[in-house]
Amino acid sequence: MTMDRDGKEHPAADRLAEDINWIGSIGLQRRHVLTGGAFAAGFAAACRPIASSAVETPGDGLTQESVSIRASDGFAMPAFVARPAGGKPAPVIVVVHEIFGVHEWIRDMCRRFAKAGYYAIAPDLFARHGDATKIADFKQLVGTIVSKASDAQVMADIDTTYAWAGSHGGNGKRRGITGFCWGGRVVWLYAAHSAALKAGVAFYGRLVSDKTPLQPSSVIEEVGKLKAPVLGQYGSLDKGIPLKDVEAMRAALAQAGKSPPDAITVHEGADHGFMADYRPSYNEAAAAQAWSQTLAWFGKYVKG
Repeated sequence: MTMDRDGKEHPAADRLAEDINWIGSIGLQRRHVLTGGAFAAGFAAACRPIASSAVETPGDGLTQESVSIRASDGFAMPAFVARPAGGKPAPVIVVVHEIFGVHEWIRDMCRRFAKAGYYAIAPDLFARHGDATKIADFKQLVGTIVSKASDAQVMADIDTTYAWAGSHGGNGKRRGITGFCWGGRVVWLYAAHSAALKAGVAFYGRLVSDKTPLQPSSVIEEVGKLKAPVLGQYGSLDKGIPLKDVEAMRAALAQAGKSPPDAITVHEGADHGFMADYRPSYNEAAAAQAWSQTLAWFGKYVKG
């Protein structure tokens, strides 16, 4: 920890900031770059170049659509939906994006959940503040868009997303949430916010963070408020979320009587963004294990 000139501690000072943590994994060899086509063009500007390991899930058997959701403040919030075509209403999984917004990888994650029998919906929680997919510079992206999305706005928008999905073909009573990086932190916070949530899976979301007027919560301090079981997925090499934070979170969960069922998996040899198959940080073995665990977690708590 470090202190500013006013003597206030900054708990995240010894952790790489989210923008820097992502930058560390952007270098690609040309032969490993995916070029051309509508699929590649759908990725956020800050994510390029795109690794050839990027997965494109086929949409056969699915209904996919871009929708607009009227938020509680009247804002028309865009969202992407993928769900099984036909059949009874499926349990709803809200997919919370990274700092890059709702780009092609987030849409593909929705398709993967839809293939597994879920109504997957990814609301654009940054849309009020700009189009995160169009900004290539990480610091500009965080400074002008990501930092403007308040925790209160995000919680309210996700509440609205579940209500909308429940009246548009989803089973709004069976609620799960997952998120990645920025969205991973949101998963923990939403599990502390909503009594209607059945379960969450948080991928490399920050556990200890600096507090701001718009983001006043540090996840580790919210443990006692958790209302639904959360599975945390973390990488042992993550320099933005060091293992000491993960161990502190495990201890906090145990002390609060939340573990079990809440649990954290640390994937050995995996870095931040290990699930993101479009980046060099992708770790195929860790991603496969985490995906299997995620489906089992939601199968147990959301599908029931």
